[in-house]
Amino acid sequence: MTTDLLLDRARRLWVELAVVPVQFSSPDGVNVAVSPGSRLCPPLWTGIVLLGDAGIVTVPSDQIAELMAGPARKLSPQDLVDADRLREILPVLDVLGPASLFYLDRADFRPMHAGAAVEEVPGDDDGLAALLARAGEEDAGESGLEDITSPACVVHDGDDVVAAAGYRAWPQSVAHLGVLVAPHCRGRGLARAVASAAVARALDAGLLPQWRARPHPSKRVALALGFRELGAQLSVRLDDGGPHGQGR
Repeated sequence: MTTDLLLDRARRLWVELAVVPVQFSSPDGVNVAVSPGSRLCPPLWTGIVLLGDAGIVTVPSDQIAELMAGPARKLSPQDLVDADRLREILPVLDVLGPASLFYLDRADFRPMHAGAAVEEVPGDDDGLAALLARAGEEDAGESGLEDITSPACVVHDGDDVVAAAGYRAWPQSVAHLGVLVAPHCRGRGLARAVASAAVARALDAGLLPQWRARPHPSKRVALALGFRELGAQLSVRLDDGGPHGQGR
């Protein structure tokens, strides 16, 4: 699959998540859509997604749309997913990201095993829950494993699950990957092994694997498996002067 076809599939996903009609190309800059129910970002936040050389923005209100109109028209899509750049010109209260967005075509997939025995367990397995608890709230939340809809591909050390991966079924036949390795077992190739098994399951189901990464080790795993980095996602909470925007 060419990069253009991967981009097209990825863009269809994020257009659907925007909830309201919006397009990734515009001669007047990045499209801004008022969408209080947007799934690009948390409620009342502004969501920005860059894919290729184009982006889309969803905002929760007309007031925020006015704030974003100038930057969306004047800044490049790459600048719009630069949190520091936005802080210079907008009343930013909080930020999530940016996170890089990776996608994988079956022809590019490079399976990895690392000599580890990978098993499948249900997503509600007690061993998986114990791994999430040991990893800590930040790493567990970053992994996305609590939200998977697939079985979990895991590696055991004795009775303990020390590495796990799975995916959540997203719209447009996308499989959103989640991966986590116990802190004391990192650096042994286990992330690649369990992620490879989860990716293979997604591809066999006819799904498009999506990898969203902020930490550099996560990016390295994605690239090792053959994923292509096609864009980025950033969510910002802006002060519109209303009651929920006070306290800056």
